[in-house]
Amino acid sequence: MARELDKSLLNHHKEKHFTAGEIVRDVIIGVSDGLTVPFALAAGLSGANASSTVILTAGVAEVAAGAISMGLGGYLAAKSEADHYMRELKREQEEIIAVPDTEAAEVAEILSEYGIQPHEYTPVVNALRKNPKAWLDFMMKFELGLEKPDPKRALQSALTIAIAYIVGGLVPLFPYIFIPTAKKAVVASVVLTLMALLIFGYAKGHFTGNKPFRSALQTAFIGAVASAAAFGMAKAVQG
Repeated sequence: MARELDKSLLNHHKEKHFTAGEIVRDVIIGVSDGLTVPFALAAGLSGANASSTVILTAGVAEVAAGAISMGLGGYLAAKSEADHYMRELKREQEEIIAVPDTEAAEVAEILSEYGIQPHEYTPVVNALRKNPKAWLDFMMKFELGLEKPDPKRALQSALTIAIAYIVGGLVPLFPYIFIPTAKKAVVASVVLTLMALLIFGYAKGHFTGNKPFRSALQTAFIGAVASAAAFGMAKAVQG
């Protein structure tokens, strides 16, 4: 009975805290910045009457630097998350050894918050006390809300964000490859990037559980404001 109750509780916990996948989250971060930052840079340089060659060169350099920076940020964030988990794991291990009665009382309190009665959770508490590993896993998940991170997560996050940034960053620069006149290229870049922002915003809303159409409009609006601001500032400085 204790095993069935514990299994039921774990399943309930996973359903309650379900979120978008980590890879999807990294793709969203990378593509979002990849679309907006090079887009604003290209628009700003176009406003300064730079040639398509100069804009393309500067844009590619920014995409490369941005991908490295974003990838490194993703790596450090995932590494910090893993380090935090290990610190909390060590602390929880020490508490289970040093103050087992206090930790057992915390287990009982956690189970009672799920509406489980004392006569139902007592066997679970006793079973956990006989199995330190299961006890530790229980406390990490239910007391601290922490899941054991994938050891490959940091590198995977870095690569995913960097690649997503490159893919997104090349979209606004694409017209400058084929259109030598910057004034014409920037128009094509605006149209292409806004379309990409709408599609990306819709997909982001779908995967994150938000309203897709609202997310699409918000994402496109932010990109449009960023590029318009860069274009206007370039024109003001030139003037």
